[in-house]
This record gives sequence, C-alpha cells and structure tokens, in this order.
Amino acid sequence: MPRRNPGRARPQQPKAVQRAERGDAFRCVGCRLDVPMDAPGTAHRNHCPHCLTSLHVDHRIPGDRRAGCRGPMAALSVTVRPDGEWLIIHHCQACGGLSANRIAGDDNALALLRIAVRPLSDSRLPVSALLAL
Repeated sequence: MPRRNPGRARPQQPKAVQRAERGDAFRCVGCRLDVPMDAPGTAHRNHCPHCLTSLHVDHRIPGDRRAGCRGPMAALSVTVRPDGEWLIIHHCQACGGLSANRIAGDDNALALLRIAVRPLSDSRLPVSALLAL
C-alpha cells in the first residue's frame, strides 16, 4: 500500500529526546524492577539498589558509558575506603572484568551486609584469622 503523502516523511527524533520522554529510569537486568536514575549520595547510578546488579557500561570514568561489553555485572564483594565510604566490587559475567562502584544512599542494606559477611560463612577460612585483622 503506498504512502498517502510520500513527500512529507516524518523526521526521526534524536535519541536524547526519546530518552528524556521515557523517563529517568532503567530496568534492572537482575530483578527486572524499574530503577530511577537519581541516587542519593552519588552522581551516577550504576547498579540496582534492590539486588545490587549492574551492567558493564562504563569504561574508565563513572558515567562515560563507553564500555563495549554491556554484560551483566554481579555484586562480588564490598570494600571500604580509608574515609569510611563503602564500594561494591562488581564482576562482569560476560568479559570477566572487575569494577568498584560507590554505594548509593538507597541501596538495600541487607543485601550489602550479606555480601560483607560472605567471607565469614566460608568454612575454609578460619574466623579467628579474620577477627585478628
């Protein structure tokens, strides 16, 4: 069937306009919940506050979105900076890369604590050795 007005094709909208109309949220690849982009305590939301799953999108600088992998990243462990700030260590399931991401103020505290105490449940490592650190 031919177009009614072949000379008047609709121009495509730029990607930035479509992204703004869709809202400032993304769907988590782990738990499939909608996650808002704004996060208390950080300028770049890069993981789900519910299950702590992320996507491998940043290459070197947080927010640059230059990584070509785009694989799911599972929360592997946590670490603490000397100033007391917690970081989540993510492991990419596709390429095997590691990255450290700041926690946000609305992250699930129970999920963070489960990751933090995971070494205590390992029977191969004596708990007394961890407590002596």
